[in-house]
Amino acid sequence: SSGINAEYGYTDSVGISTVRNHVAEYITQRDGYPASPDDIFIGTGASSCIKNIMKLCLTMDITVRPGFMIPVPQYPLYSACTAEFNAELISYYMDENNNWTLNPDELERAYNEAKSRCAPKAICVINPGNPTGQNIPPENIAEILKFANKHDLLVMADEVYQNNIWGDDDQFVSFKKVLRSLGPEYDSQPLASFHSVSKGFMGECGLRGGYCEMTNFDPDVKAMLQKLISASLCSSTSGQVAISCMVKAPTGDAAELYKAETDAVLASLKDRSIMVHEKLNQIPGIVCNDLQGAMYAFPRIEIPKRAIEIAESKGMQPDFFYCLELLEHTGICVVPGSGFWQYPGTFHFRMTILPPKDQLVVFLEKLAKFHVEFREKYG
Repeated sequence: SSGINAEYGYTDSVGISTVRNHVAEYITQRDGYPASPDDIFIGTGASSCIKNIMKLCLTMDITVRPGFMIPVPQYPLYSACTAEFNAELISYYMDENNNWTLNPDELERAYNEAKSRCAPKAICVINPGNPTGQNIPPENIAEILKFANKHDLLVMADEVYQNNIWGDDDQFVSFKKVLRSLGPEYDSQPLASFHSVSKGFMGECGLRGGYCEMTNFDPDVKAMLQKLISASLCSSTSGQVAISCMVKAPTGDAAELYKAETDAVLASLKDRSIMVHEKLNQIPGIVCNDLQGAMYAFPRIEIPKRAIEIAESKGMQPDFFYCLELLEHTGICVVPGSGFWQYPGTFHFRMTILPPKDQLVVFLEKLAKFHVEFREKYG
């Protein structure tokens, strides 16, 4: 059976079996370790999968709130879900000075400070990073997994940008692959990994297709998740089909054209990421780490003291004030770093590398001119 009800159109709650088989084949080929369709469920985008996994971590004990360790800077989905579930958000800071890697000492600090006020349940990691654009190396992934194992935490690996790797010597290495390489000592370490059709080379955000692979999940927990998912009947059938298209490349006559078009999209994005990184770092008072992956730059900006004071007098974050001035004077819209949270005393904005290259050139020229004038005006 394909997992589709021919009369009513509903699919299996966890997703069409054919699609889940395709996902399992993709993961097996990617990692070199077997994946089972029984460990995979399909959702209405990766975000719905993430929310369902977070729901599994909630507790009926109203005296102790569950806690989720969330990276800072972070994608706002996680803080929003934590608030919705009345859970505790445990912030851990990524190391900007080391290309946004995760420092085990910082993880320990965040965990130890939080455990007196909540029950930490999971650590969330976004790789490649949004908004930070890092590609976490395998040795750092191993440190994160060992930390989670030490403290009995579920690892939630948000890997929706896994096809967007820009470094010449870089490649995407999944949390699943590193976990399997650690040996039998970690065979009970639970891991939830997520992917989506919204990113990569497809960018089919509106189709709302995502999946989760559950590694080392207890059978009773998986059964509970099945009940949770069943309450929503099933995810979008068109989104599920899009997932199949993403993970299973065509064969035959279409294979060569598919590869050529996919390679062209990714090569163009890589070219833009290189240009954005170089141009941002040529602007005095702006520093941007290497763009190793994903679709964004998250440069650190210097804001004059007087501009900070004016922003605070208006009840604004300084980088919000900066971005508002940028919008009013140039028509360019970027997202202030405070919207993603950031290390105290630092200021950033997030921009995307998605616009056509000729538009990015104009954007970066306008940004450079604005930034110089902004510093002169408020310096």
